[in-house]
Amino acid sequence: QVQLDESGGGLVQPGGSLRLSCAASGIIFIFCNMGWYRQAPGKQRELVAAITRGGSTNYADFVKGRFAISRDNAKNTVYLQLNSLKPEDTAVYYCQCRRAGTTQEYWGQGTQVTVSS
Repeated sequence: QVQLDESGGGLVQPGGSLRLSCAASGIIFIFCNMGWYRQAPGKQRELVAAITRGGSTNYADFVKGRFAISRDNAKNTVYLQLNSLKPEDTAVYYCQCRRAGTTQEYWGQGTQVTVSS
C-alpha cells in the first residue's frame, strides 16, 4: 500500500551532481518525517539527510554543505540534491518515511549512485 519510488540515480564523474527524487503514495505525506540513507557494498546503511514534516533538516557530518534535502508536500515528493560528488559517495540511496509520533518506517527500493571517472 505504502510505496516510496526513488529515481534520479546514475553514473557521474567526481565533482558532478545528481538530483534524487522520492515520490510517496499510499500515505498522507505530511505525516512523514523523511530521510535519505545510503548503503555501500559491505557497509551498513547510514543516514545522509533528514527533513521533518515542518521542513527542519539534519545532515550527516560527511555532507559538509554538498547535499541538500527538500520536500514538496504538494507533490508528495522529497528530493536530495547531490553536489560535488566523490567516489566515496557511491552507494544505493534509500528514501525513508517515518510516521510522526510512531515507530513505523517505510522504505523505498533504492536508487544507485555511482561516482567514478
